[in-house]
Amino acid sequence: MAKTEITGKVVSDKMAKTVVVTIERQVRDERYGKQLKRTTRFMAHDEAGEAKVGDMVAIVPTRPLSRSKRWVVTRIVERARF
Repeated sequence: MAKTEITGKVVSDKMAKTVVVTIERQVRDERYGKQLKRTTRFMAHDEAGEAKVGDMVAIVPTRPLSRSKRWVVTRIVERARF
């Protein structure tokens, strides 16, 4: 069974071994047909603590690690340019 890999941007790395990753998607409004931006935030486990704010990371689902952590960072796709 292949796990679903999602790519998103790290918006917070202030917790120990945890990063907050946001995924942006576009949805169509049912009534008016307007394109709307929706953002989903995932808390992901980062064992090595390598991911920093602004990095693009790939995350995969895993067993529950805490109350809100159900994802693990597998790799850093692109580093932030500051």
